[in-house]
Amino acid sequence: MADTKREIERKYESGESGLPDLTGVAGVATVLGKGVAELDAVYYDTLDERLAAASITLRRRTGGKDAGWHLKFPVSPGVRDEIRAPLSDTLPDSLAGLVRSRVREAELIPLVRLLSTRDVSELLDADGTFLAELSVDAVVAERLTDGGRTAQWSEIEVELADDGDPAFLEKIDKKLRKAGVRPSQSPSKLARALQETAPKKSGKKDKQRGKGEGGGEVPGKPVTPGEHVLAYVRVQRDAIVALDPAVRRDVFDSVHGMRVATRRLRSTFKSFRKVLDRAVTDPIGVELKWLAGELGVDRDQEVLTERLTEALDDLPESLVTGPVRTRLRTWSQKDGGTGPRPELIDALDGQRYLELLESLDAVLTDPPLLKAAGGDPEKVITKAVKKDFAKVATLVEEALAQPSGADRDLAMHEARKKAKRTRYAAEAGRPLLGKPAKEVVRGMKSLQRLLGDHQDSVMAREFLRHIAFQAHEAGESAFTYGLLYGREERRAELAEGALPETWATISDDLPF
Repeated sequence: MADTKREIERKYESGESGLPDLTGVAGVATVLGKGVAELDAVYYDTLDERLAAASITLRRRTGGKDAGWHLKFPVSPGVRDEIRAPLSDTLPDSLAGLVRSRVREAELIPLVRLLSTRDVSELLDADGTFLAELSVDAVVAERLTDGGRTAQWSEIEVELADDGDPAFLEKIDKKLRKAGVRPSQSPSKLARALQETAPKKSGKKDKQRGKGEGGGEVPGKPVTPGEHVLAYVRVQRDAIVALDPAVRRDVFDSVHGMRVATRRLRSTFKSFRKVLDRAVTDPIGVELKWLAGELGVDRDQEVLTERLTEALDDLPESLVTGPVRTRLRTWSQKDGGTGPRPELIDALDGQRYLELLESLDAVLTDPPLLKAAGGDPEKVITKAVKKDFAKVATLVEEALAQPSGADRDLAMHEARKKAKRTRYAAEAGRPLLGKPAKEVVRGMKSLQRLLGDHQDSVMAREFLRHIAFQAHEAGESAFTYGLLYGREERRAELAEGALPETWATISDDLPF
């Protein structure tokens, strides 16, 4: 069973100046020595250091108060999320899955061993409240591959107490700097160990390093249409890889973020078929649609639950008849437990998902470029955006020409999907086109919001009909469901009524 801890710390070089008296720092009343601990940590990675390339560390450590397996993901400078699992001889499955999008099918091997003699002190306030842990570490690093080179150094760590105020570390930092203590040049012990024990000839490995994150494949500033499109593809591929562990951990909004990345990729492949060969990208688009579908089950349910819960809360209690909230809550629960659906985890653990990631890598390392990829960048990208916008315009006009009903609902839904595609094409061209692309993105977002609210109303009414029938069959009052249905119907009417003016405004403001 793994648990997560937010780690906020600062690292410093342990020089000849030594540590100043930290009781001089505001809030610190006592520096309490806790003794010396001997730590033995073995760090695991692929031979080409894919985890290290993403600033991810995976170790098995003995000694100290938290022996076990530790997996750390970067959050921001000096902040990492540490996922822990009990000590065992082999890597726990709970951690192996969290690095799968990076590692793929490569073997995780013991790469570096760190032996640390840690002198630990606690910083306490006048009430004895724990503020931070101060450690002075004497480190010996040994590379377990490539000839076993070694290195040694000393360093200082200051780790904030759980739920502590990060501003406290600023006070400590100011005191240490004033005393001549310099910040560490390495973000972690592992990063320093890898650097100082690296084989002398590491060019080949550096070229391979970071597979699945863009390492070695990133060109300079985009110039051609192909480079601009590939830069956008790379960002979305990296987002999928980076969000994978967050989705597995059920981190808020991670499913939505990954789903959006898959949609952006699919749209980009469709919008820029003159740039990237569709014989290669169309099959990838099919797989991206599959992944988006796996991610969408929970997301669609969350959106609908939130919408109906808010609508229910807006009703006077006198209008809520029967166990409406209970029915909604029961329907919204995910298999009676927390976390992502087992089916989603199975999909992320499956071979199909790995092959999708590999195919995205291949697009970036060996791009299927067509003739237009080397043409005039502004002309090629602008033409693609205009073409997508023309499809949106056609669908909006068709929707406006339809009477209210299923045909108009469908036309508005299709217009919404094409508006997203146009928005993503403009996003890809924004670094090149600047303000015109920004205006397209803004206009399509506005249209998406309107059409999205309309589509959510269509879905909500379909669900309300279904659940009202269930309530009626169970002998319950269906009054409240009918009332909510009527309100959703009114929201759809308002969206339809606002569409002509909204569309006119968007069309007038766009640069073409």
